[in-house]
Amino acid sequence: MPFLLRNLTLSPGAEESALRPLAAAKLGVREAEITALTLVRKGVDARKKGAIKLVYTVQVTLRDEARVRPHGDVTRVETAAPPRFPKLASSERVVIVGMGPAGLFAALRLAQYGLTARVLERGRDVDRRASDVSRFWRLGELCEQSNVQFGEGGAGTFSDGKLTTRVKDPNCGWVLERLVEFGAPPEILYAAKPHIGTDRLRAVVRGIRERLIEEGFQVGFESRLTGIEVGQGGVTGVVVNDADEEPCDSLVLAPGHSARDTYALLHRLGVTLEQKPFAVGLRVEHPQALINEIQYGRNAHPALPPAEYAQTYNNEATGRSAYSFCMCPGGVVVAAASEAGGVVVNGMSGYRRNGPYANSALVATVGPADFTGTSPLAGVEFQRELERRAFVAGGENYRAPAQSLLDFIGRGGGRILSSYRPGVTEYDLATLLPAPVAATLREGIEHFDRRMRGFISAEATLTAVETRTSAPLRIVRGADLQSLSHRGLYPTGEGAGYAGGIMSAALDGIRVADAIAARIAAN
Repeated sequence: MPFLLRNLTLSPGAEESALRPLAAAKLGVREAEITALTLVRKGVDARKKGAIKLVYTVQVTLRDEARVRPHGDVTRVETAAPPRFPKLASSERVVIVGMGPAGLFAALRLAQYGLTARVLERGRDVDRRASDVSRFWRLGELCEQSNVQFGEGGAGTFSDGKLTTRVKDPNCGWVLERLVEFGAPPEILYAAKPHIGTDRLRAVVRGIRERLIEEGFQVGFESRLTGIEVGQGGVTGVVVNDADEEPCDSLVLAPGHSARDTYALLHRLGVTLEQKPFAVGLRVEHPQALINEIQYGRNAHPALPPAEYAQTYNNEATGRSAYSFCMCPGGVVVAAASEAGGVVVNGMSGYRRNGPYANSALVATVGPADFTGTSPLAGVEFQRELERRAFVAGGENYRAPAQSLLDFIGRGGGRILSSYRPGVTEYDLATLLPAPVAATLREGIEHFDRRMRGFISAEATLTAVETRTSAPLRIVRGADLQSLSHRGLYPTGEGAGYAGGIMSAALDGIRVADAIAARIAAN
């Protein structure tokens, strides 16, 4: 049985081959006794800026394991049995709506059981989608069905490709292994903060689609869900593009958090929905060199990765919080609208994260008390109104309203330096946001600067408006993962209100696929 060794440290720039003698010393054996050493985790410890270290966890196999007893940072590895997927012979007709991580991983998991499905995506394949997005960023010409939100791969395709999650799920490893299988960098298997990067993620998504087709799945692009057929309390089929009918016994609904027309359709059909809190705000952009200096110090080793940050602030008196979200080192702020007449911003990084700017969402919490009315769609209208305001403020041409951070917090000065395309228009951003949101963001910025001296900078720029942090409602489901109101409807992923990010959405898609397989096996 192998050993797990924690807290092995190297200086930045050191060769990882130096881990082998360190592991031998910690185990009290000769280096030659080690037959295998595998990286399990790698992170940066930057708590002491003058002594930054790379911290590793490794798995080690020895010739004679009986000579070593577990102690301190040395433990035995409990090898879990690999998951088993009994092959199921079934005539079950499954339709999956959405080709983001939830839909794609639901499909991959169904394939493990020998099941197939019809996979429908309202947007275009990832290559044509990338062309549509590029055109929007260059010319301000928005395609409402093929953009940063809609198309093969989902919204995460145009992001940093972060794979961090707070969810403790044994399937995390399965997801990461599948991503590597389809072309993701192998270091995501052990990086403390794994990411793929938008450039590599597109190839991964393409590879997943090709595998699904090989497994017998049918994939349809530019196939928008416009109706759901219901009989005897359960789903019997779907309508696509107001024309084509597709029968199904199970409908995996993974629409993404921006499928507002899908939400409206569900509401008309009487599907159980509920309001949920989310967050809105701005994007903040700093020179990456400044963030590196804040986090690592002035004399940081050049081998260190571009620095990241994650900050939170809570106002107990108001009950609101502000936090950074989806931080993109070496990235760009991107135009992420999916509706005509609205401006939305988001962040994106490539795999190398080697751009001159760092950006992050700075958002404040909002909830039903901030919305108008009790409709489950009230959160959607709240988002939409902010996006319309930003569109008008930017000049009604998809330029984004922007302001120096110093101006926003009332200190004056600063300059606007933005990577956003098709461009920005200077504007007083506080007038776009609800007053409690603007106030909470200002308080949060001051708090962040106390924790990261230099965060408040003349070189920091804010861009509006960030509204698509998570779904504005939840498609309510029961313990069997089916809709409370419509049997056979399996809401899943971020758009259903059950995930936040690539990993948690993929894991939720897997849970739904496993539930469908378990039901089929039981019958």
